[in-house]
Amino acid sequence: MGVLHRHLSALTLALLCAGAGGVQADEPLGTIRHFSLMDQMMINHTLSEYEDREFLVLYVQGSGCPIARNSVPAYQQLWEQYRQRNIAFVMLNVFVQDDMHRIQKEVEMYDIRIPVLKDEDQTVAWSLGVERTAEVFIIDPRTREVLYRGPISDQFSYEVRHVEARVEYLADALETLSAGGVVDMSEVPDTSGCLVGYFHPRVVALRGR
Repeated sequence: MGVLHRHLSALTLALLCAGAGGVQADEPLGTIRHFSLMDQMMINHTLSEYEDREFLVLYVQGSGCPIARNSVPAYQQLWEQYRQRNIAFVMLNVFVQDDMHRIQKEVEMYDIRIPVLKDEDQTVAWSLGVERTAEVFIIDPRTREVLYRGPISDQFSYEVRHVEARVEYLADALETLSAGGVVDMSEVPDTSGCLVGYFHPRVVALRGR
């Protein structure tokens, strides 16, 4: 089992998905399935708990992924900025090889103060169509509708690392949605991050249907 986990870890971290083409402005972004997930403090979270929030922001996390790690400070800064506006922020760990102990070590090492929800059977990620870490989703917790998906900013990519972000995609999306607007997804690039492999039997069964 240890060899398998090491193999999956190496495979997941080595493969980076470049993506092809952004989402069109009027293309539906899908919905998130109802969930009941445990965080790093062993506290259970359900989607229904967030129904009184304006939005639920979800960041795709994976232990050991460089881009996901590098983007944590920016995500936590936005959490500090927007949590007073009734907007909830969480992370979603989707790596099948990440057990709770490994997640807790990552949380401690990188001073993560936001709940990291463990998607044990990967079905939440599958419902969202998650392809890579460091991607962010803005969700209407009452309708389960995805209102935005994409990167936090343009600070990190496979080829470039800027000292500071030049375009704040997530913040801009939150401002647009808070004002009652709709995010133009044609202007949002694909997210750079580590490829998410779907290995859990439940998702393998769904994929085979």
